[in-house]
Amino acid sequence: MAVEGAVNLEAATHPQPETPQPEAVAEERVPHNIEAEQALLGAILLNNNALDRVSDFLQERHFFEPLHGRIYATAKHMIQDGKLATPVILRSFFSEDAVPGEMGGADYLSNLTQAAVTVINAEQYGRLIYDLALRRMLMQASEKIHALAREAPVDISPMEQVERAEQALYEITDRERYAQGFEGFASVMAQAVEMAASAQGRDSGLSGLSTGISSLDKKLGGLQPSDLIVLAGRPSMGKSALATNVAFHVAQTGMDTSGNDGGAVGFFSLEMSAEQVATRILSERAGIASENIRRGAISEAELGHFTRTSAELEKLPLYIDHTGAIPVATLAARARRLMRENDLKLIVVDYLQLATADKRRNSDGRVQEIAEITQSLKALAKQLNIPVLALSQLSRQVESRDDKRPQLSDLRESGAIEQDADVVLFIYREEYYLEQAQPEEGTTEHLKWREKMERAHGLAELLVSKQRHGSTGTIRLQFQADVTRFSDFAPSSHVPEATY
Repeated sequence: MAVEGAVNLEAATHPQPETPQPEAVAEERVPHNIEAEQALLGAILLNNNALDRVSDFLQERHFFEPLHGRIYATAKHMIQDGKLATPVILRSFFSEDAVPGEMGGADYLSNLTQAAVTVINAEQYGRLIYDLALRRMLMQASEKIHALAREAPVDISPMEQVERAEQALYEITDRERYAQGFEGFASVMAQAVEMAASAQGRDSGLSGLSTGISSLDKKLGGLQPSDLIVLAGRPSMGKSALATNVAFHVAQTGMDTSGNDGGAVGFFSLEMSAEQVATRILSERAGIASENIRRGAISEAELGHFTRTSAELEKLPLYIDHTGAIPVATLAARARRLMRENDLKLIVVDYLQLATADKRRNSDGRVQEIAEITQSLKALAKQLNIPVLALSQLSRQVESRDDKRPQLSDLRESGAIEQDADVVLFIYREEYYLEQAQPEEGTTEHLKWREKMERAHGLAELLVSKQRHGSTGTIRLQFQADVTRFSDFAPSSHVPEATY
């Protein structure tokens, strides 16, 4: 295997078939090209500038010959430290014992330079080595998938096997994706102009997905592709209701129109069942209190209206997964599958503290687990290029303050969530807290309390506490609790009674 001269890339890419010896058959079937590896290493050792053409995507693990990987890693480390990497200098790092005789022994490093490709062709050789490594990884993943299917434990269902297979393939593409490097400003400007033109051409006038609430759309410009949006609040504030309202609007817009204004929604309901989510949506659309629906306290006319509403929404592209404590890798695999099968536009996770990390160890704290979950959700948003709306609980410290409006520091495990989120929204309803502090009737305090209740009734505040793309601030909304419906604030409006 000693080097004997320069390598022709065409011959290196398409080597002539030979009759392998029986013991060499397994290795020959594994995609690799030793000559290309030698040629690239020779180029780097002759001219250290060649490393700049491959270092952003080529790693030690991509070399088929382990010795080549170690030579590459050592040279890369020295060059990036501002040192010179030549065969003479590297020889001190590789004893004669480390270089087998069949590979050239002590002279192997010097012999590599005899096969060196020119610097201008270094990247092409690096891509060849990378592609062959990717094919080997694919073969290894296929073997694992085959073994899992053949000898699956009884506690792993076929669908779980499919999800593990998808995850194995995703890990290859995610870890081994070529680094994009720098983009010229002209290219970046073209993308910005295209985004602005797209927003101008839409009926909504938004660059992102409409939430169905115009004041929120105006503040955010819609839900932006690749964004992780965190919607947080204390229990009973209405965060699930708002998320359901947004999910329905995106799905309905996708059903009613063509284009980019809406589409399929993947709703991961880790707390409520799929039936509960559907009941909320039907209650909101039919204008019938969900409490009355659950208790059966509805008239024949209301039941008929409820049934007709459900028939109208049968084809709504809203897909609900109510798996409890779902691993975030499984969530991502199901989202990618939904993207392949449908025009997926939005993912909703209700809520992220109920998901589980994939690599959790007993020594890891809860903060570390939440960090992995939020990082995975942000990565999923970027990979699918759609917004991910993740709900989050708030810590109890909110209740100890006089002003109970949430702050970023109130997020449970706030560091990771605040860092990874592109947008952080908080829901606050003063009416809820006033109800908990009703004074004794007939007192002056009770009269003041009633005045406050009248002012706060049916109102909510949506606090935009973080936004990478724009300003922060507070949005006033109306909330109809009986049908869990949020809408734009209208000072002089009132909620009309439903007629059927």
